[in-house]
Formats: sequence, structure tokens, C-alpha cells
Amino acid sequence: QVQLVESGGGLVQPGGSLRLSCAVSGGIFSDMTMGWYRQAPGKQRELVAAAPGAGSTTVAESVKGRFTISRDSAENTVYLQMNSLKPEDTAVYYCNAKLWNGLGWSDYWGQGTQVTVSS
Repeated sequence: QVQLVESGGGLVQPGGSLRLSCAVSGGIFSDMTMGWYRQAPGKQRELVAAAPGAGSTTVAESVKGRFTISRDSAENTVYLQMNSLKPEDTAVYYCNAKLWNGLGWSDYWGQGTQVTVSS
């Protein structure tokens, strides 16, 4: 069973930085497309950034130039580096893994980590 454990959230002032980590276990990391999603109060969950096992990463327009997703295959970990944070980045951030199971895509989620941007 794939398990995702996130860490790194917290309270930061506008303009500050945070790095989120997501440790993955229970599957073949290189086969997974990893992503970070976020959900603010009263809003739908949205994709922030994605990193396939091979190929280019993608980031949402709202965070382009400020957020970077990366993978460490040696550590089976995916990171989200968040710079120049804004109050509108406040949300619960979720790590996601998508894995092809032969019939379709299976989704796995972390428990979520709160990011609050406030002065």
C-alpha cells in the first residue's frame, strides 16, 4: 500500500519561504506521477504542481515563478519549494501520487499540511 507522509507546513510572513516534503513508501517511486494540491477554506482542491517519473514538471499559473516541485529518487521524496509567499497561498497542502494499476490510475493522498501566510 502506498503511503505519503507530508511535513514542512507552518506560519510564514508574506514574502517568506517554506519547503514542503512528502516521503513516499510502499510503491515504485519512479512509476508515480507526484503532485501537490491545495485547498483553501470554502474553495475546491486545486493542483499546484506536478512531477512525473520522467519528463517535465508543471506548475499552476498562480504560482509560476514562485513555487518549484522536485523529486529525490534516492530518498523517495517529493518537495515543494515555495518562495515569495502571499496571503492567498494560505491553504492545506496535500501530496498526491498517481500510479497506473493496469486498468486505470490509482490516487493516493497524504494527510495534508497547513500553510498560513500572514503578518
